[in-house]
Amino acid sequence: MKVNPEFFPLTTLASRFVNQLAQCRRLGLKVHEGSEHHVLIELPYSTELVGYPETGVIHGGVITTLMDTASGCAVVCAIKDKYGSLEISPTLDLRVDYMKPAEPHKPVYGFAECYKLSSSVAFTRAIAYQDSIDDPIAHAVGSFMRISPEMIGDTFRKALMGEETK
Repeated sequence: MKVNPEFFPLTTLASRFVNQLAQCRRLGLKVHEGSEHHVLIELPYSTELVGYPETGVIHGGVITTLMDTASGCAVVCAIKDKYGSLEISPTLDLRVDYMKPAEPHKPVYGFAECYKLSSSVAFTRAIAYQDSIDDPIAHAVGSFMRISPEMIGDTFRKALMGEETK
């Protein structure tokens, strides 16, 4: 489904954010939804991501990257919605609890929400799942440092806003 950026600007912002991160491009992460409340990102299955060749199971570090990215992306969207500004928000802490391995040959989805914004820290929670969010692969909670909008480089800001850089 194509998303009209006029009606879903935070989905567009979330997509641009993910596409600016080299590891996300390499993993093939795709944003499905971005809002002031949540972000939903897909990690397609690839044999290059397998941690256990005999089982075909995706490496846990890849799931952690998905959860960290979804959580950070949720922070970017929440700040943009609430304050109308862009901030970089590096991960301070991320705890991931693994519940089961992902099934081989199926995509994994990362659903994250930024549930609290303080003046200096954003707090998130996330779930990685495949068929149903009610049957998670992993849960995560995270905290992200809020850094002033002036700290974003001009090239990165323009890429997130969809402005041409010269």
